[in-house]
Amino acid sequence: MKRLAFKMILKSGCESEFRERHEKMWPELQALLKKVGVRDYAIFLDKETNNLFATLKVRDAEGFERLQFLEIMQKWQVHLSDILATNPDRCPVSKSLEEVFYFA
Repeated sequence: MKRLAFKMILKSGCESEFRERHEKMWPELQALLKKVGVRDYAIFLDKETNNLFATLKVRDAEGFERLQFLEIMQKWQVHLSDILATNPDRCPVSKSLEEVFYFA
């Protein structure tokens, strides 16, 4: 298992909508995440900056990276594009974070 972390930016005033959409994540997207071995996926919000901080464990890191090119993931990105800072292709502005400490 590999641990990954990244951050995104939530648009102001969209916290409850972000929560609601993730609570109703499409079953086919959940199945796809499970297929590549995503586990312990959590997203945290810094309310002072609207930064979202995501962590997850994944069995197939390359498979996880390829998800962004699949139709269902692109539809999910469009679904969230009105509440997240996005790139021109509507994928979230996202920055991978380097792990500098881990305590188990």
